[in-house]
Amino acid sequence: MIVLDYQDRRPLYEQVEEKFRNLILIGALEPGSRMPSVRQLAMELSINPNTIQRAYMQLEQEGLIYPVKGKGNFIADSEEVRRISKASYSKELKALVRKGKAMGMDEEELIYIIRECYKEEKP
Repeated sequence: MIVLDYQDRRPLYEQVEEKFRNLILIGALEPGSRMPSVRQLAMELSINPNTIQRAYMQLEQEGLIYPVKGKGNFIADSEEVRRISKASYSKELKALVRKGKAMGMDEEELIYIIRECYKEEKP
C-alpha cells in the first residue's frame, strides 16, 4: 500500500502523510474504513511507530481521518473529504496559474489551456 523513497529528502512522516492523503482524496480508501494500526504499519515499513503517529496526527488535523478510542483511526466522511479535496485542488490550480503568470502567460492563454485539458478528459 505505502512505499517509502529513502532517496527523498523529505522526512518519512511527510511521505507517509502524503501517500495516505492521496489515497484518501482519490477515493482509494473509503470513508469509514479503518486505517492500518500505527504498530502494524510501522512494522510493515520498518520505521519507528512515532513516525506513523506523527503522519496520522497531521491527517487528523486536516480532517481526513478521525480516531476512535480503543479502535484505531478511520477515514472521515465523504462530504468532508470532498470539501478538503476541492480546497486542495484549488490551491494547486492557483499555484499553477501564478507560475503561468510568472512565465508571461496572459489570462486568455491560461483559460485556453484549461479548456483544452477539459475537452481531452470528456468521454
